[in-house]
This record gives sequence, C-alpha cells and structure tokens, in this order.
Amino acid sequence: MVERLDRFWRIVATGFCFVVFGVGALLLHGLLFPLFALMPWSRTRRQTISRDVIHYALRGFLWLMAALGVIQYECRNVDRLRRAGLLIVANHPSLIDAVFLMALTRGADCVVKAELASNPFTRGTVRATGWIRNDCGGAAMVDDCIASLRAGSSLIIFPEGTRTRPGEPPRLQRGAANVAVRGGFDLTPVVIRCEPPTLTKGEKWYRVPPRRPRFVIDVHPDLEVAQWVPDGIEAVQAVRRLTHSLSDYFSREIRRESA
Repeated sequence: MVERLDRFWRIVATGFCFVVFGVGALLLHGLLFPLFALMPWSRTRRQTISRDVIHYALRGFLWLMAALGVIQYECRNVDRLRRAGLLIVANHPSLIDAVFLMALTRGADCVVKAELASNPFTRGTVRATGWIRNDCGGAAMVDDCIASLRAGSSLIIFPEGTRTRPGEPPRLQRGAANVAVRGGFDLTPVVIRCEPPTLTKGEKWYRVPPRRPRFVIDVHPDLEVAQWVPDGIEAVQAVRRLTHSLSDYFSREIRRESA
C-alpha cells in the first residue's frame, strides 16, 4: 500500500514538475528575454545574462524535483566544471541530463536539437542564449562550436545525439570528436547514471519506475586527444579513431559504475 501511494505521488509530482518547467519557459520567453532585448547591451552580454538565468533557474528546478521526491541525485567532482572553455561530453540516458549539466556549469553553451528552436516552450531560450543548433550543417556546426570554446565558453555536447535506450551501449556520432580534433581541445567527460532508468527514449513521463530514481553525475578528469590519436594522421582518421575510443570509454565507465 505504501509503495502504491509513493508511486502515485511521484506520478502527480512529475506532472507538476513538467507544468512548472513549461510555465517557467513561457514566462522567460514572453517576459524576461524580451525585456533583455530592450536593454542597451551587446549581443554577447545578453547571451551571457540569459545563460546565467537558465543556469540558476535549472538549479532551482532540480531542487524542486528532489524536494518533491521525484528524483534523488549525487554530483561528484563538480569543481572540475568551474573552469572556462571546457568541451564537456556526456552520455545521455535520460531526458533531464541536459538540465543537470546546465545547472552545474554556469554560462555554458550547448548543442541542441533543431526542433527546440521551434518548440513554443524552448524557442525563446534557444534564441536568447545563442545555443548552437545541430541543423546548421556539419562543418558549420563544428566551426560554431570551436568559436564558442575559443571565446571562453564551456560547451556541452551529447555525442550520441539522442538518448540511449536502456541496456544498449552508447553509439556516438562524430561531432564532438570533430570539435576536439579540429579545434585542438581536451575533453571533459561526464558519466551519467540513473537507477532505475527513467524518462528514457520513447518512455512516457507518467511511466515512473517502481522506486525513486537516483542519478549520479560524475565529472571525470580531462582527456587529452593525443592519448588516443597519434600525431601525423589525417583529421578524418583522427576523428574516426577518437569517436571509437570515446565510445569505448563511456561503455567501460558505465559498466564499472554498474558493477
């Protein structure tokens, strides 16, 4: 009986959190960000302030989810994200992975799906923050990512491009490796685990797991591209080799945490 009541509460609380997220996004899009546009600030200044607003708003949103008992979470080695110009790469088991990373990384840039720019709940945020859309073409997107990092922003990329289905190994695309190889950046890997799985690809929000899910967000030490890619090989081969090595890295670390 207690378990049923707990599960029912988490369904209600999850729905409430989605409503709060949607209403908050609409308020930012309809009120706050248009106000910023009227200020005599440069485009860079507006984007910086907008990203800070998102950062603190998402920190509050995570607090709300934990306070209502929807999730519990542990963040490890977060101090590693308090540096500028990081190329942050993470696995993607759940819908709210980006919420965690943006809440933990102040002023971060992010590569986002193109449909978020047309979604009424998120398009204002994408426009105000200047986040990089993934539909601008491979080379153009890589150039935008490199420019963002060289300007001092930290950049969040989910190399899989979409959420991993439970039980499947991560399948990485080459975008993050392209940025690292062509821009000469180290990688800051973040391994995300969620047990039991929740908000996975194709799963309805009300399909809550039998017990409260626990997220562990573990920021690992930086990885140098040179440790996986020898000098002297062509960029295309380097990108392919780095993508493969990074995929193995995430698979290995996820298995290790699960053991």
